[in-house]
Amino acid sequence: METITMKATYPVTIDNGHGERLTFLGREVRDGVEYVQVENQVSPGSGPPMHVHHQQHESLYICEGKMGVQVAGEEPYYLNAGDSATFNSGIAHRFWNAGDTTLHCTGEIWPPHNIEYFLSEIYRSSRENPKGIPAPFDAAYLLWKYKTEFDMLGIPAFVKKVIFPVVLFVGRLRGLDGRFKDAPEAV
Repeated sequence: METITMKATYPVTIDNGHGERLTFLGREVRDGVEYVQVENQVSPGSGPPMHVHHQQHESLYICEGKMGVQVAGEEPYYLNAGDSATFNSGIAHRFWNAGDTTLHCTGEIWPPHNIEYFLSEIYRSSRENPKGIPAPFDAAYLLWKYKTEFDMLGIPAFVKKVIFPVVLFVGRLRGLDGRFKDAPEAV
């Protein structure tokens, strides 16, 4: 499988403007597998919604704070400093800061493929939107283009199958896809 490498000078920090800051520390290859090292800081109550990485595994080590974790279909559980969580590819999950102080984690994602681009654009769009969620065209474009890699389970299937194509069509007519002209191809 092709590896997508961002042309970045590490570290690269992205901030969604609503309580999540993620730093890509760098990439390395171990035993023929490429990893991207990450560090995140999450404000109390914040964290990504239920999502799935179809091709990537994600592992997080809690340095400080309390993390709430939920795997789709299971009850939430909680982790503290010194604990870790690993989410295998294809497993829908979410995590959040379940404490009163900043949640600080380190971890890695493998293989990275387009995770840096996808999350950078999702965070950018969320930061620019006062509602704290990606703009409709951005969400539709990114989830359509990278559907082989990522999905957001909180968005109803009807919206993804019926509404998103209309949003994409109208957005392209308005030239909103121009900001994604350098988007890497999906894996």
